[in-house]
Order: sequence, then structure tokens, then C-alpha cells
Amino acid sequence: MAGRRPHVGVLALQGDVREHARVLSDLGADVELVRRPNELTAVEGLVIPGGESSVIDKLSRAFGMQRPIRDAIAAGMPMYGTCAGLILLADRITDGIQGQETFGGLDVVVRRNAFGSQLESFETDLDVPALGDPPVHAVFIRAPLVEEVGSGVEPLARLADGRVVAVRHAQLLGTSFHPEVTGERRFHELFLDTVRAA
Repeated sequence: MAGRRPHVGVLALQGDVREHARVLSDLGADVELVRRPNELTAVEGLVIPGGESSVIDKLSRAFGMQRPIRDAIAAGMPMYGTCAGLILLADRITDGIQGQETFGGLDVVVRRNAFGSQLESFETDLDVPALGDPPVHAVFIRAPLVEEVGSGVEPLARLADGRVVAVRHAQLLGTSFHPEVTGERRFHELFLDTVRAA
């Protein structure tokens, strides 16, 4: 198993798709851009990138991807969502636009744009015990926040004030921030480890 290249997808409907594909390729994965159900069935794990969660939601329905992604989550496919991707993996969201839906799977409540507009973007260093040292340099861009964490969901990182910004549950991983833009690869490594284990 050690030498096997995981075959993973990046949901390529909208958002920072290329950045995730580059990190995953650099880590030795075979990466496919996923837009259609048949492309989803060909991969062993899926990254849902940052972007605009309401747009990705609408496009996933237009491309016939919502049900297949929900089915894949239910079947145990590993997935990693960053920013908008975290929103889409949440079972419940607050401040969603009218009619906005999610794929679900993570027993959390996530608030969209919890820190305000793009002007309120910020960077900080986070201790992530699951990843060890050094701290993770995290970039928050119109970022969501995990407001409630269900039983069985493990908070992986918190801001200095205790608010949760990264979670893991079974095969699902979510971060409020964008490791793919800072050269931080350990969350993607964690995702690929989950894919290999699955």
C-alpha cells in the first residue's frame, strides 16, 4: 500500500480548484477534476474547494452532482472541504442564502461569512495537535465558522478565543481556512492518509 498513488478528485464546478490539484499532485496523488457523476465514481476521495458555497450548491444540482456526492459520503468516501467546501459538508448552516442546500455528512452547524466581507480577511497561526509542530499558518478569506460540533466530531483547530475552525469526523475533514494558498500541505496529507486507509 505504501507506494500506491491515491486517485482523488477535486470538485471542479467553481472555486480554487487548480491550487488543490497542484498540492495533491505534489504529494504524489493522481488527480482528476470532477464535474460529472461518472468522474466521481472513478475517484477514491474528493476535495471540495473554497469558492462561493451557494454557487457550488446550485451548480452541483445543475450538473446532477448533489445526489451522487451525498451517496458517496454515505458510502464512506473520504472528502476534504476548505472554506466553502466546509459549508457544503456541514449538516446545517446559518446565514445561508434562500434555498441553499448542503451535501451534509459532518454533524456541525457552520455560519457562512462569519468574519464579514473580504475586507475582514485575516491570517493567524493555529496549533493543530493532530498535525504536530510547527503551527499552521492559516488564511481566512470570507471564512465560515463552526458554531456547533456534534458528538463524534473532533475539533482539530481553534482560534485564540476558542472558536472552532477545523474539524474531522470519520472520513470527512473540513477547514474554515485555505491551506492550499499558503503552501501548508499537512491537511492534504491527512486527507490522502484517510484515502489510503479507506
